[in-house]
Amino acid sequence: MTSTRFLTSDDVADLATPGDYVDAVRDGYRQRGEGAPAEPRTKHLNADPPGMLTGYSAVLPETGAMGGYMYAAGFGAEDAWFVTPLFDAESGEPLAVLDGASMNPFKTGAAGAVGVDALARADANHVALIGSGAQARGQLRATVTVRDVETVDVYSPTKEHRESFAAEMNESLDASVAAVASSSAAVEEADVVITATTASEPVFDGDLLADGAHVTAMGQYDPEKRELDATTIERATYVPDLRERATQDAGSFIHAVEEGVVTEDHVHAELGEVVAGEAPGRESPDEVTVFDSGGTGIETVAAAHMLYERAAERDLGTEIDFAPASEALTGR
Repeated sequence: MTSTRFLTSDDVADLATPGDYVDAVRDGYRQRGEGAPAEPRTKHLNADPPGMLTGYSAVLPETGAMGGYMYAAGFGAEDAWFVTPLFDAESGEPLAVLDGASMNPFKTGAAGAVGVDALARADANHVALIGSGAQARGQLRATVTVRDVETVDVYSPTKEHRESFAAEMNESLDASVAAVASSSAAVEEADVVITATTASEPVFDGDLLADGAHVTAMGQYDPEKRELDATTIERATYVPDLRERATQDAGSFIHAVEEGVVTEDHVHAELGEVVAGEAPGRESPDEVTVFDSGGTGIETVAAAHMLYERAAERDLGTEIDFAPASEALTGR
């Protein structure tokens, strides 16, 4: 038997700061840029009852861990469950199983922040945020760890939501956070634009982007949905989390290709290649850049292993036993 640590969402909720997540995820993407294996998500849909089963995986050799995410959403419950198995990259033994719900906005926000750090101008200090949910919170809390953000303009369609978000963030961040009445008002003068929505159609006009702006789009994991219009993709140096995902489920990129404004060769590099120095990031102050973040096992494994190590140091969680195949596959 192998002893494995089961960690609840509460066990891991306060083990790391947004900056800690960013550091772990940045290193994970560096390893990917140097050749670490990772695969895009697979998604299985069910019609009756309606629901979705999704999974993705990665191996981070230097971290010494591998694993990923599997989550189910819908199926009559109108909710979701996130399971993160974590294995030792050398022995293959299971290290931990995490309830991944509480880390989700933080590890996803960290991936967005790594994109900002790799691609935005060093002097970027004005952020536009489209969205006001949990993922928007994660993105903003992580982004302020990589840039000296002074001003944040937040827009979401529901006035009460954007105003309550701005009030909450004003209390917890040093930046000045204001709710604005339209995405256009948020985007026009922004150095960094972050989209954290479930939108099916573009949430701003790409012609409004200032020269030199960076865009992080994190709601991009369905070929039929797009947060960014073709103009934004056409104008930008385009960097996805995984190159293979750009033509699989990155809706904004797929639509831009279908509209004929770019070809598949428009993919500049994967984020990991930029982080590892294998490909250039921003090359001029006026360049528009896009990081298309649809979610990968890279940030999941990096964040989960960090939390696992910290939980083990504090003896948090519950020990459970797994039988190796040599013992369990008896054929009886």
